[in-house]
Amino acid sequence: MKKIIFLLNFIFLFANDLSDAYIASYNYEKNRNYSGALSVLKSVYKENSKNYTLNLRIAYLFLLNQEYRKSLLFYQRASIILPFSFEPKFGMMKVYFALKNYQEILNIGFALIKRNKYDYYANLYTLQALIELKKNKEAMDIINKMLDVYPTDIIYLTYLAKLYESINPKYAKKIYLRSVLLLDPDNISAKMFLKNTKK
Repeated sequence: MKKIIFLLNFIFLFANDLSDAYIASYNYEKNRNYSGALSVLKSVYKENSKNYTLNLRIAYLFLLNQEYRKSLLFYQRASIILPFSFEPKFGMMKVYFALKNYQEILNIGFALIKRNKYDYYANLYTLQALIELKKNKEAMDIINKMLDVYPTDIIYLTYLAKLYESINPKYAKKIYLRSVLLLDPDNISAKMFLKNTKK
């Protein structure tokens, strides 16, 4: 219990002093004024540069503002503050998706999976990068592993069907009809595939 309280105090270090800046940044974000949101937080950054959540939030806003290199820098800073946290690594993976740097995503993803074999997002982002690189066998390995622990997960089931669309369309159709549409009747991928296979 003491460890958790210490960790929360560390993560939300000086949070009371930052509350006004955070609230203002959320209001700017609602209006998609990411530059305004960043400006408010940058004004309090110097005295709070070791604040984990502040670095994470600034990184996220830079990502939304499509300033990818700056976003990456602040995700890296958050990761240095709390090295075992997965959150900044997921942020980095999103930045690398925007930059189409799929190999970097794999480097981070496989490192996270080594630490937590079944982490949902580490596996999902790694899977997406593998698909972009057309590494279908490795992608299938991740899908099968994750469906062992999340057998009704619609995202992984849809990716399974998508992988089979080109190699075995009949099996893809079965997956869509018997699993995907059963769990998600409005699934767009399933409806598109079934519509196109009727032609």
